[in-house]
Amino acid sequence: MYYIFSILALLCWSGSDLFSKMGTRERDKNSHWKVVFAVGFIMGLHFFITLIGGAIIDNTVGVDGVHKIVSSLFYTDFKLMDFVYYLPIAALYIFAMVLGYIGLRYIELSISSPICNSSGALAFILCVIFGLASTDDITISTIIGISMITIGIVALGFVEQREDDEVKKARQEKANRKYTKSILAFLLPISYLIIDALGTVGDEFLFSDWFIGKTQIELSDYAANSAFELTFFILAIFAFIWVKFVKRENIFKGNTTLYWGGLCETIGQVFYMAVMFSDFSAGMVIISAYCAISVLWSRIFLKEKMSWKHYVVIAMVIAGIVILG
Repeated sequence: MYYIFSILALLCWSGSDLFSKMGTRERDKNSHWKVVFAVGFIMGLHFFITLIGGAIIDNTVGVDGVHKIVSSLFYTDFKLMDFVYYLPIAALYIFAMVLGYIGLRYIELSISSPICNSSGALAFILCVIFGLASTDDITISTIIGISMITIGIVALGFVEQREDDEVKKARQEKANRKYTKSILAFLLPISYLIIDALGTVGDEFLFSDWFIGKTQIELSDYAANSAFELTFFILAIFAFIWVKFVKRENIFKGNTTLYWGGLCETIGQVFYMAVMFSDFSAGMVIISAYCAISVLWSRIFLKEKMSWKHYVVIAMVIAGIVILG
């Protein structure tokens, strides 16, 4: 069952990549806010569903009396102070995602998705440096995985920047997308990688034995996820006000794909939590490879075509993510 949930999380998150990219327009300077609204709106709905479900479950059978799958769908023990405790970490994750949404205007999904999803490698290194992960966790596989990701990302930058402008233009015309060669385009997914990794480090610190022993903060995984969804929902409200009343654009018209993206992002998170709460450790390896499916979708549906050099280094990055997972 959890194998199926792992596959569903993989498909949903890769679908979120695809739909967010499809709903993004290169000339739309507010496209990232429209994505934020779509994702935050759907996450907000799930937050309120779990809030109601949590009250019902607590007052009837209790969380231990329901299946983990049901809990991941309909339960939370969220309290208002949990929002305050988790806000800095949620802000890091969401800021990274916003940068990723901006990057969709400037670079192919085939390139940005593998870079963004390499944040786990940097997070692991930072956790080791800050003492949040044991050096015993550093195995040959870990070293190989991190090395492949690092080399692949650096190589991808060289390939992207040294590609002939005419060759780049010719292959982008087939996808009906035109991107200018710029350092900014490549730095946006890199920034996502760094900031998302810092969010992971914050998560590890918040749930570490040292921190729990020094404070009275009690925060469950359910509450942390709810705090994240509530933070995203609040940002979605800001995005709506900004686009609708400041920029005077119709935030709903012609953006149905973005809401499919928001739905995929939220459902993927639900299945991810179901797997995380299980003892099916292989599920995390499966889910970590979702950027490979994103690259596949970008080739099939977006008609993105890379050079053979792109595909070699992208394959290296994806393989490193799987090995690290």
